[in-house]
Amino acid sequence: MIRLKSIDVQKTKMAALAVPVCEDRDIHDGVLKTLSGRAKNLEEFNGKAGEEVILHNPDNVKADRVIFMGLGKLEKIDAEALRAFAGKAVKTSIQKNLAGVSLATPIAKNLKMEAGNMLEALLEGAFLGNHRFDKYKKEKKLTPLKNVDVLTTPANTRKHGALLQRVKAICAGTLQAREWVSTPSNDKRPGAFSRMLVREARKVKLKTRVLTDKDLHKGKYGAILAVGEGSQDKPRLVELVYHPQGAKKTIALIGKGVTFDTGGINLKPSGGIEDMKIDMSGAAAVAATLIAVARLKPEVSVAGVIPIVENMPSGTATRPGDVIKSYAGKTIEIGNTDAEGRLILIDAMAHALKRFKPDVMVDIATLTGACMVALGDKIAGVFSGDDNLANAIVAAGQKTHERTWRMPLPEDYQELLKSDIADLNNMSSSRYGGAITAALFLSEFAGKSRGAHIDIAGPAYIKQGASYCDAGATGFGVRLFCDMLERLIKNQPSPFKAKACFISIEL
Repeated sequence: MIRLKSIDVQKTKMAALAVPVCEDRDIHDGVLKTLSGRAKNLEEFNGKAGEEVILHNPDNVKADRVIFMGLGKLEKIDAEALRAFAGKAVKTSIQKNLAGVSLATPIAKNLKMEAGNMLEALLEGAFLGNHRFDKYKKEKKLTPLKNVDVLTTPANTRKHGALLQRVKAICAGTLQAREWVSTPSNDKRPGAFSRMLVREARKVKLKTRVLTDKDLHKGKYGAILAVGEGSQDKPRLVELVYHPQGAKKTIALIGKGVTFDTGGINLKPSGGIEDMKIDMSGAAAVAATLIAVARLKPEVSVAGVIPIVENMPSGTATRPGDVIKSYAGKTIEIGNTDAEGRLILIDAMAHALKRFKPDVMVDIATLTGACMVALGDKIAGVFSGDDNLANAIVAAGQKTHERTWRMPLPEDYQELLKSDIADLNNMSSSRYGGAITAALFLSEFAGKSRGAHIDIAGPAYIKQGASYCDAGATGFGVRLFCDMLERLIKNQPSPFKAKACFISIEL
């Protein structure tokens, strides 16, 4: 349980108290200021970023141990620094097999931050750090904390109760996405994964609908079917819908759900195939966002459309050189069977346009290695022709630290997708600019709805643990989407007044 709590640290018993310390300014008062000064008098601790020291049973507080963590210089302290502090404090306490920890809150004005923003960051770090994916471990040596208390004033405890519930809903979604992505592919083949999503969605009373392979054949979803042709577990298309009374706008979120990607006939080599259980990270992000939205209850309709397939090589698999017909009616020559994500997305996008007629449509996908080459493994690429929507997504990334960077969509690169025998080729004729041409391919199926493509191939999964996330799935996209939705609802900036365009975001 994570709480906002007001206590007297000199009178209340605590197993552990974690205190953030600034290198060049006092950010606490009273006994916490005194204790921080004592810690900084130690030779090994100056409050620099990354430094940590523990005092056991210090005078003036009823804590068995006080964990001091350096934040660095005041000018460098922002929401992410506080988020990281909270996550590290929780993870340190888990490593020590403690039942709980209390997090000391700095004086907001000393950090030049609003109290609400400061508490939001601390709560997020605490929630996200208090998670372990160990369901496949027989021996569970470390377990999440039972209690984490973010200490603040009585006034802040009363004022920010709603903030606590909001953070809890969004971070619970992020952790759910992590669980789905980290689950091995043999336990989440298309049929099983679709059932997982529907089961969790129904708990929060989302409307659900699943199209089976028979439905997909009947509806002529040729692109999804082509990708799933080589697998014994046939494709699904999942709808999750939140529709409040009186909603005047609809936002569609599309998430790539390849439960394992071998590359198909264009088989991936060793070194590129072992982690392909993560290729449904976009699907996990969309489904978890819808679940969070159902708890937050915004005044806008949100539809999640999730194509789910397994891309396998076999005697029935789609071959390079084959021509398929998409749900939208356009034909596509298969230049490479490992460019499968864009194929399932275009059928899902066309489905969303027909079913929901959205004002805004955003897809999120672990789409291209090229995006990782361009932006590394911590930043997602955003592709858009609309400044307002692109800015809203980038601003959401800055607020949540699920960072994004806007990428170009030059029209002349569309020439690289031409086919001699079909309307389009799913593979560019150039080895360069792969993330851009993938986004341009998707833009051909955006219709008149304003849309976005987010490529999360980099930040969906980390090899090394970070402050508030262990190695593995990050749940990237849930916090980004929830903040983006708030901005779209409040028109900050307005996404509904600009001309129709397509935006693509790649994870």
